[in-house]
Amino acid sequence: MFTDGRSRRVLLIAHCLLNQNAISDGTAVCPAAFREAVRALLDGEAGIVQLPCPELCCLGLDRGDPRGAERPVTVENTRIRRALCEPSAGKRLTALADQAARQAAEYRKHGFAVLGVVGVDRSPSCGVETTSDRDAEVPGRGLFMEALSRRLAELGLEVPMLGVRGPEDAAAKIKALLQNAG
Repeated sequence: MFTDGRSRRVLLIAHCLLNQNAISDGTAVCPAAFREAVRALLDGEAGIVQLPCPELCCLGLDRGDPRGAERPVTVENTRIRRALCEPSAGKRLTALADQAARQAAEYRKHGFAVLGVVGVDRSPSCGVETTSDRDAEVPGRGLFMEALSRRLAELGLEVPMLGVRGPEDAAAKIKALLQNAG
């Protein structure tokens, strides 16, 4: 099965790395995508599985400009984190994590290598090594990455997760992950 030209290697990528248009107003660092990270994925012959943006899907596009009222970004992240904890948003976030985990399981079921999950550190939803809570960057996972990690474990999937902080960091970490995966 699947004996054609595909690499049978995929990486699950935080939505905003591939679409900066989805993030909170005032926080984009690129006009469209993390170009070098995408190039690293293509050069490494890994399929790109774009994760849903939990903030966009649960809270909408207009989540406010965190700098609009001279507020630091962490204040915005705390507001977003609180909003994602509301019951209706929490249910949607869990459903999104379940959908992504089932997609990874489907790839594994058919012999594909699910090389990892790439999130965005400091994010209240997609942080992997750090997240935002109570107006500060703290160790730990964002709400979506925590739900995704839990769901992957429930499905018996061990998938490495790594957090990135910007375009150059993303490209370097993705290149290293792909090289180590062989």
